[in-house]
Amino acid sequence: MSNLSDIVDSLENRVSKLLHKQESLKQTNLNLEKELAQEKLEHSKTMEELKQWKEESDNLKVANAMLGSDQFKRETKLKINSLIRDIDVCISQLND
Repeated sequence: MSNLSDIVDSLENRVSKLLHKQESLKQTNLNLEKELAQEKLEHSKTMEELKQWKEESDNLKVANAMLGSDQFKRETKLKINSLIRDIDVCISQLND
């Protein structure tokens, strides 16, 4: 009979340890989810900043080409043509 009692005690002890481990893992998971959310937010901000810097770089290239630099003339012409097409589309929509 005491053997059965020892087995039950052992099982209770193991279940208790498993429950404790589960709570510990839940807390770790919660902390990791918070950290992941923070990292995603920082990544989003960094990507937005990168996008702004690329746009600024493109604008500087166009401005440099307009000032007479031969290096970016083709890109400037393409940008101007794109803007003209956009304006044409707007005008045609206003006329409709």
